[in-house]
Amino acid sequence: MVEGTVGKELLELERQYWNAIVYKDASSAADLSDDPCVVVGAQGVGELDKQALAGMLENSSYDLKEYGIEDVHVRPIAEGVVVVAYKVKEKLVVDGEQVALEAFDSSVWVRRRGRKWVCALHTESLAGDPFGRH
Repeated sequence: MVEGTVGKELLELERQYWNAIVYKDASSAADLSDDPCVVVGAQGVGELDKQALAGMLENSSYDLKEYGIEDVHVRPIAEGVVVVAYKVKEKLVVDGEQVALEAFDSSVWVRRRGRKWVCALHTESLAGDPFGRH
């Protein structure tokens, strides 16, 4: 559930990040990211600096066409550190094929220099059987 000014602000930052992916706006995505940002997903764990993140976005093998965010949870965990978690529905074109998926994402946002929020960690887990059975 999104409550309060910080919750609304961070949900808007998540949307800005997703919009940057839709429009392949590498500069905005990099501006929203910590340096480096830890990323966790089906392909593993990694750390991306701003330059690597921008390059990955500019040269991606997919196009995100639409997304929808629901069931949002925002939880401050320390001064200047907030966790955001939600369900996302994505419509993409991957290697020329239309794909629709549901996933559960989370981000850890950190307030740097007392004012600017940046994403320090982002995870995505595809929805489905918890034991990987298809």
